[in-house]
Amino acid sequence: MPPEDEKSFEELAVPHLETVYRVARRLARREHEAEDLVQETYLKAYKAFASFEMREYGIKPWLLKILHNTFLNRRARESRAPKATDQQTLEQMQEASSSDGDVNNPPELDYEHLDQEVKEAIDGLQPEFRSVLLLWATMELSYQEIADILSVPIGTVMSRLHRARRQLTRVLYEYARANRLVTEGPR
Repeated sequence: MPPEDEKSFEELAVPHLETVYRVARRLARREHEAEDLVQETYLKAYKAFASFEMREYGIKPWLLKILHNTFLNRRARESRAPKATDQQTLEQMQEASSSDGDVNNPPELDYEHLDQEVKEAIDGLQPEFRSVLLLWATMELSYQEIADILSVPIGTVMSRLHRARRQLTRVLYEYARANRLVTEGPR
C-alpha cells in the first residue's frame, strides 16, 4: 500500500474487537478465558502487523485466524498439563453414578434449559468442528472466509460443517429421546 493509504493497526483492528470477543467467548466458554484469548490475539496481531497484507475481506479473517490458532495452542498445552480433582468432586461423581433415575417417571421438559442443551451440545463438539460451526452460524462467514481463517481447503470446511451438524443432530436427538419428545430415530 502507498504510505498515504496505510491505516494504523488501531484503525483496522479495534472495530472488530467485539466480533473477536464473541467468537472467543463461544470457543472458550468462560468469560475470563475469552478475555485472555482476545488480549493474546490482539498482542500477536499487533506484533505481526508489519507483515499483514490487506486482502479482499479485510483484517477480520486474519484476526479470527490468530484467535483460532491461539485457542488451539492453549487447548494443546492444557491437555498436556496434569489434572487435579478435589475430594468433593469425587464424592459428587460417586453419588451421581450410584443414584438411578426412575424410568417410569421421566423428567418434565424444561424449556428454559433447552437452549442450554444446545449450547452444551455445541461445546461438546471437537474444536475443529465447533470452530467451523460457530464461524458459519454465528459470524455468518462464507466457506471461503472460514477456509482462509482456519488455513484449510474449502472442502474441509464443508466436511467439518457437515460432520458438526450431524453430531449435533445425534446428540440433541438423544436428549429429545431421553425426555420422550420423539420416538423415531434422527433423519
